[in-house]
Amino acid sequence: MPVIKILPHPEYCPQGAEITAPAGTSICEALLDNKINIEHACDMSCACTTCHVIVRQGGNSLNEAEEEEEDLLDRAWGLEPQSRLSCQAILAKEDVTVEIPKYSINHAKENH
Repeated sequence: MPVIKILPHPEYCPQGAEITAPAGTSICEALLDNKINIEHACDMSCACTTCHVIVRQGGNSLNEAEEEEEDLLDRAWGLEPQSRLSCQAILAKEDVTVEIPKYSINHAKENH
């Protein structure tokens, strides 16, 4: 199973973490399954940018971003070339390292 290394984030994962998830799982699902409560205001339907992550390593092993995801990412805070919506980034067999941006465009946090 691939390992997801999450870089430290002051709110969601202060110490950073390493988790495993089966290939075919989205990064968002893997984080939520491991009690890393990343925002996902649209319930992972590719309709917002609150689950935005930056894939620091292993991005080439993920599925390709589709046009709908790329259009939404244009609105994400802190957009970088390696940015993905974690609900759309599907794990393959390689390990990945992700950074959860400090901010999102969400004005109010959801309690999921």
